[in-house]
Amino acid sequence: MGRTCCVVGCNVRSHDRKGNKLDNGLSFHRFPSWRQGEGTIVSDITKQRRQAWIAVVRPADIEFRAIPNFLLVCSHHFLSGKPAYEMDVTNPDWAPTLHMGHDDIPVSDSDRHARRMQRKRKRANIAVEAVDSSCVGQVEVDVPAANVDSGDRSDSVTEAEGQTKDCVFSEQGRAEINRLLEENRLLRAQLQKTELNETFLKDNTEKVRYYTGLHCYAVFMSLFSTVKDFLPISKKLTGFQMLLLTLMRLRLDLPVQHLCHLFDVSHKTLSSVFVDSIDVLYARLGALVHWPERHCLQATMPSQFTETFGKRVAIRVDCFEIRTERPSNLKARAQT
Repeated sequence: MGRTCCVVGCNVRSHDRKGNKLDNGLSFHRFPSWRQGEGTIVSDITKQRRQAWIAVVRPADIEFRAIPNFLLVCSHHFLSGKPAYEMDVTNPDWAPTLHMGHDDIPVSDSDRHARRMQRKRKRANIAVEAVDSSCVGQVEVDVPAANVDSGDRSDSVTEAEGQTKDCVFSEQGRAEINRLLEENRLLRAQLQKTELNETFLKDNTEKVRYYTGLHCYAVFMSLFSTVKDFLPISKKLTGFQMLLLTLMRLRLDLPVQHLCHLFDVSHKTLSSVFVDSIDVLYARLGALVHWPERHCLQATMPSQFTETFGKRVAIRVDCFEIRTERPSNLKARAQT
């Protein structure tokens, strides 16, 4: 299906009357859409752009909200041969400008746009503080005293309006960035409260005692500094986490699978880390375990052991409990 430019007085077509495609190097572009679901800024700019196209093309019997897809504008009406980016509102190709069948926008606008872009690149290299101060105060445009005619004044006004819009967009963008940074900070703080790392135990003696059995965080860090250089290397866990999970399992007797979920590692990884950490603790701290003399041990031995085994028993390595029903009689309960 052939395409035809809808600009009044423009006879450009994509195909001839016989249906053969014309190799004229021109392209055809639809009217810009009004994008309302992408924020206030995008909605306002796209609406203004759609209105600007309608105003310059001046098609007959057209409604803003219902522009047929077959109404096209050829690239012959743009300085660069195609429409500019929709957010580049100061670009002369933001809307069609050439050969519109009425007063055309002078070609010199392209030179003005090039000068604007050059000034924008220079302003981008200025410090943020300078940009902030320029946005808060009034926008000043340096115009030489000589060579001031009506064209230069209109150009200066247009540049001032463009700079004001840039400042407004910059302020809105900076506010959005600050909001996202604050949200990111709060999410990081919440994550650190649940992640089993240094922050999890720091400045919380109650947590240290419950999870590790040590007296305070300073004692835990002293122990960690003693053994950290000898702990195994793991891609999933830090040295701090290796020591923590080892002490948590010794202290709370937690199942391995539960610890796997807490530290987000596999069963094999956690088991090997636990065994290696135990070996390191024994090698580095074994000398700190004091074994009293045999006669000192027997002096504190329960009488039942002494009567039954005599001097053949020195220590009790392990013991266990057998749970029974609890008698209501206090004497029977004590005897049990």
